[in-house]
Amino acid sequence: MSNAANVRVEGVSKTYEVRAGDDVKALDRVDLDIAPGSFVAIVGPSGCGKSTLLSLLAGLTPVSSGRLRIDGDEVVKPHPKAGVVFQSDLLLPWRSIIDNVLLPIEIKGLDRAASASRARELLAQVGLQGFDNKFPFELSGGMRQRVAICRALIQEPGLLLMDEPFGALDALTREQMIMDLQTMWLRLRNTVLFITHGIDEAVFLADRVIVMSPRPGRVDLDLTIDIPRPRRWSGIHENPAFQHHVRQVREMFEAKGVLVAH
Repeated sequence: MSNAANVRVEGVSKTYEVRAGDDVKALDRVDLDIAPGSFVAIVGPSGCGKSTLLSLLAGLTPVSSGRLRIDGDEVVKPHPKAGVVFQSDLLLPWRSIIDNVLLPIEIKGLDRAASASRARELLAQVGLQGFDNKFPFELSGGMRQRVAICRALIQEPGLLLMDEPFGALDALTREQMIMDLQTMWLRLRNTVLFITHGIDEAVFLADRVIVMSPRPGRVDLDLTIDIPRPRRWSGIHENPAFQHHVRQVREMFEAKGVLVAH
């Protein structure tokens, strides 16, 4: 994708003020440089600041200190090159599927008619051809999440921010969505930042896995994943390189007390 974005996270910290006076430090001096067109997964324990980092990059929350840049532009509000997919699909129940996908186009005041064919093409690519005029309640959870991804992609984002997008899905649907996401990314080659609790999911999807420490979140490990693509979920668990990288992440969690070794 020619407009794949570069991302720089420079000494970013985030502290939340709470009424009791005990401020919560979510992130502590995080540095990251994400190359255009790369797929980066961030894993870490609950409360380590993974979602906070994504929210900061999305321009939804201000940093406490440090700087965030997308293609050199400091992030102080939602960036036009960034699309976001959350764990909940957040579809509007009163809008048809095609209208949900086209919502960002309308919000930005762009030509809806010119984007309608692209929206149908995206829906077809995720197995939802013919569902244009259905409503969210008529679709399964996995189908709704596919619509949410199409809604993010209709903007042709140079940066796709994904916050545990498959966390609420059943195991089989999740596996299919993982494969679908890999297929879409191999075609688009945009920059993806993918937040997940799943070690296997992170190693399977990413070029690079960032392991965060318990709160306050810091970068504990930065792994390059050197497994050829396309990758197949069936059989990946027997791949020695896959096993090695999963073990590296687990050992870091064990060293930090996040996982207890038996």
